[in-house]
Amino acid sequence: MKRLTPILFLLSLLWPALSGAAALQVPPPSDLTARNYVVMEAASGSVLAERDPDQRVPPASLTKLMTAYLVFKELEKGSLTLDTPIEVSENAWRTGMTGASRMFIEVGDRVRVEDLLKGVIVQSGNDACVALAERVAGTEGAFVDLMNAQARALGMENSRFANSHGLPSEAEQYTSARDMARLMRALIREFPEYYRFYSQRSFSYNGISQNNRNLLLWRDESVDGGKTGWTEEAGYNLVSSAKRDGMRLIVVVMGIDAPDHPQGGRLRASESQALYNWAFRQFESHRVYEAGQALTRARVWKGAAKEVSLGLTEPLYVTIPKGRYEDLQAQTELAGRLMAPVQEGRRYGRVRVTLDGTSVADRPLVALEPVEEGGWFRRMLDTAWLWVF
Repeated sequence: MKRLTPILFLLSLLWPALSGAAALQVPPPSDLTARNYVVMEAASGSVLAERDPDQRVPPASLTKLMTAYLVFKELEKGSLTLDTPIEVSENAWRTGMTGASRMFIEVGDRVRVEDLLKGVIVQSGNDACVALAERVAGTEGAFVDLMNAQARALGMENSRFANSHGLPSEAEQYTSARDMARLMRALIREFPEYYRFYSQRSFSYNGISQNNRNLLLWRDESVDGGKTGWTEEAGYNLVSSAKRDGMRLIVVVMGIDAPDHPQGGRLRASESQALYNWAFRQFESHRVYEAGQALTRARVWKGAAKEVSLGLTEPLYVTIPKGRYEDLQAQTELAGRLMAPVQEGRRYGRVRVTLDGTSVADRPLVALEPVEEGGWFRRMLDTAWLWVF
């Protein structure tokens, strides 16, 4: 470990060495037909592979991820429960009569929130989306306003929703592969209790049973959720997630062309599977630091205490090529001299984890405790020292 200075210092990360040399890095599969794709590691948020990830494209039924996300927020707040009954409006029923995916709810039915959510997630029911949207916001239009506000809050810079279900609309609507990966990551992290609905293979309502269109739920036991989408303009899409050996990946494939639904469903599953197999073979993920862990102590001038602990507000994860764990280094930089008072939780620097000189993680360093101003003698003494140095 190199000697630390108040301005810049290096910490050698003394992690246990992994056996064997670094694995040969192979590029992503070259035969994928998806117009857009993203492979993201869920804990770190690192994008491991991409193709035109920010291109604005029609969202189709991937829109329903945002619809479910907002309902999950209402459940978390207590505004709804899974048992809350919702009366089906004629508007919701008519949306289901467009000939596209529906749950087969009827006007005047009082349907539990949990059943409607399964109608959205498992059956991709457009009618269920409208019923939930109207209950949450009063009208579907007001709900769409919430969807777009939430997209901005999540940093989904290339997304705009026009309805709660993703059917073609005269109003402009679009999303991107990167934005869908961000949304899926937020949904998994924030609502693990409700994410479990995405692993359900089939759901029956009103005497009609429908299978989840995510074929990976049958093909790969590590896949535990996802959402499909299709319109003629959007092509075949799939957002999914899988976990193997403690690492969770999110894969988005969009814009796959196919002559019919069975073939399109198989293609989006197969291309997602190819990306999963490639990424799990090539990469590994590690939690480097814990939230609240003191990474260093910095000098505080004119304070009641001479030093303060600096650390992170959230755990820091890195995703790296397999076999390179022992080669990581962390560099920490302070944002100048720390003058009292020091506020707990305020940013005073940054920590950057690098591999072969390339940054793999960069996070703000914050004060882990407050430091008040010192007495007059401490302030006077430190003022003198600052004049000298």
